[in-house]
Amino acid sequence: MSAVSLREPVPAELGTREFVLRPITGDDAAMDHAAVMETREDLRLWEQSSRPEDDFTVEANRKDLVDLEQRHTAGRADAYTVLDPLGSACLGCVYVFPTDATFLAKAMVTPAGADVWADVQAVVYFWVRRSRMETGLDGRLLDALRAWFAEAWKLERTVFVTNEQFTQQVDLIERTDLTRRFELVEPGKSGVYLVYG
Repeated sequence: MSAVSLREPVPAELGTREFVLRPITGDDAAMDHAAVMETREDLRLWEQSSRPEDDFTVEANRKDLVDLEQRHTAGRADAYTVLDPLGSACLGCVYVFPTDATFLAKAMVTPAGADVWADVQAVVYFWVRRSRMETGLDGRLLDALRAWFAEAWKLERTVFVTNEQFTQQVDLIERTDLTRRFELVEPGKSGVYLVYG
């Protein structure tokens, strides 16, 4: 069963001329690690944690990816790696959760208007490696994701989440026609997560 129960099965991949999304696996550890370490300062803001630490290893990353792969297979959450068209480099990641995912269920969610959290069909987090953010890939990925969730997943109420302290991604999203729908505070984390739809 999919994490997003309104669409079964979830689409296996998304391909454009610039990148390919497919479910992440433990075998992606080395490529993913290179992207994570290049982008670690942004990811620390995005996740509101000290991870990844400067001494984060490929093997530690492999354990994380195996967990993501297992959650994807079990339908608890969907995790995708973003690869170059040849599949030779990781460009980022995309994570899709239902609103009742454990960490979201523990969060305090405040609507910005009349929206209802339970009506949201998919909660999406994404990141792009630092060198590709500089070329605007994050904006092109967001555009592709919005179309993908609407057309392939057949979802009408998808939201995109970032942390207020990750100002580059906040600015990116706020330059689109997406509007802030909710604010989300996770226990033990500083900074507010901003939810756009």
